[in-house]
Formats: sequence, C-alpha cells, structure tokens
Amino acid sequence: MFKSFKLYAAIVLAMIFWSFSFIWTRVAIHSFHPMTLITLRLLIASILLFVVTKLTGKAQKLRRKDFKWFILLAFFEPFLYYVGETYGLTTVESTLAAVIVSTIPLFAPVMAFVILRERIGLMNITGILVSLLGVFFVIYEPGSGFNANPGGVALMFLAVFSAICYTTVLRKIPKYYSNMNVIFYQSLLGLIFFIPTFFLTDFPTIQSIRISNDALLALFMLSIFASVLAFVLFAGVVRKIGVTKTNVFVNLIPVFTAIFSWIILDEILSISKWFGILIVVVGLFVSQWGKNKFNKEVEEVI
Repeated sequence: MFKSFKLYAAIVLAMIFWSFSFIWTRVAIHSFHPMTLITLRLLIASILLFVVTKLTGKAQKLRRKDFKWFILLAFFEPFLYYVGETYGLTTVESTLAAVIVSTIPLFAPVMAFVILRERIGLMNITGILVSLLGVFFVIYEPGSGFNANPGGVALMFLAVFSAICYTTVLRKIPKYYSNMNVIFYQSLLGLIFFIPTFFLTDFPTIQSIRISNDALLALFMLSIFASVLAFVLFAGVVRKIGVTKTNVFVNLIPVFTAIFSWIILDEILSISKWFGILIVVVGLFVSQWGKNKFNKEVEEVI
C-alpha cells in the first residue's frame, strides 16, 4: 500500500511540474526565441543531470546495442515534443495548450496496444472517458468559445503525438538503466537535434535578445523541474505500471493549470470548473479500479 502511494505521489508531482511549465514557457518566450529557449533549457538540464549522476556515483555508460532506442527516444521527446509545445505556446493560450495535451490518454492506449500489446481494460477506458468529461467542464464556460490559431493547435497536437510515441519507446529501454540515466541520455542526445536547428533558426537573432529576470528564472525552473525532475518521476512510473495507466494522469495537467491560475493569478474558478476537477479525480480512481495486479507490479519505488 505504501509503495502504491509513493508511486501515485510521484506521477502527480510530475503532472504539477508540467502544469507549471505552461506558465514558465509563456513567461520565458517574452525574452527568448523558441528554439533558443528549448536549446538552453536542454543544455542546463543535461549539465545538471551529468553533475548529479557523477556526484552520486550512479552514472552508467550507454551500451551500443541500446543506442538506437535512446536516439529514437530523444527524437520524440525532447525534440519533437518541445518544438510542438514551445512554438505552439507562442500562438495558443496556456489553458487551451494544457487541454490539448490532456488528450494524450485518449490516443495512448491504441498505440500501446498496437506496439506493446498492452491490454486495454473496460475500467481503464471508462476512467479515461470520465476524466476527459471532467477536463471539458474545467475549460468550458457557457456562452464562450475558443479563438485558437490553427497552426498553434496543430503544433500542440504534434506534441501530443510525440509524447505518445515517447512513452511507447520508453518501455523498450532496458531496466538496466536508472531513471536518471535514461533522462540524462535522452537530454544529451536531444542536443544532437536541437543545436543544428538553433544555428539554422535563432542564431542570427541572438544579439537582439533582451533577457528579463522573470524570463531567466522561468528558464531555470523549466530546466530543473519540467525537464529533469518531472521526466525522472514520469519515466519511473511508466516503467512500473505501463503506458496506459500512467497517461491517464495527464488529465490532471489542465486541472492543475486552472488551480494555479486561481491561486497565482487570482482568476476566479466557476462552479462548473470545480465540478470538472472533481470529475477528473473520479475518473482517475475509476481507471485504476479493480487492478488486482497493480500492487504486484510495483516491486520497486522511484
């Protein structure tokens, strides 16, 4: 029971960090161009992970036979995901971006079934649908609609596709590697894609950048919490309980985004939004209901 609690706490904490990432990104892109922000974010995260693994004596060498999986992992996330999310947030509001990301659980089970042959249980499907209904209530306001940039929406769905592929490939990574080493190598190899892209897109404009203190703080928060800690926690849970069960918790992202807006930005949450939050939580419980093997699958804790 305690191990299960720690596992749930880990994935919820990862969702909180990723919820904040929408706010941090919106702040940071006022000073940094998108590709500059992404490259710096990943560079800081890679250096931090390298130092931590060395100081703790937990550094592991990347085996040649596993290189292809790590390259594929890095291509989907951080590369494609960050490109989709960061560029998408330049034209799409944070709340709508979070809602689009919350559709990951809707598509993930299909990918997991096709590639990994993971079973899709009736309760899991029910929980996903209930959670999505809750997300609808969180973002829906009677009499209002969305005026979203189609290109921005497409970029956010690119991020969704990338995240689904990432979690699927992640299951192919051998358990020989610790979670921190997995994130270190995906971040390091991700720079192979980002650095050339940065020189092609943002390098000519780098001298015109004016960095504010808020943007700099947001960059470090993104690097430490969203690019390192959240990924370490998320990777650990995916490798324990699978893609489908883990991705259900992505529905919490727009919920937390709404709550943080209420606390930090003094935005008023309507009754329908509070009702939606309750439905999302219920959906999470439904998705896990009757999983008799759940505790047996959790033999290790992050």
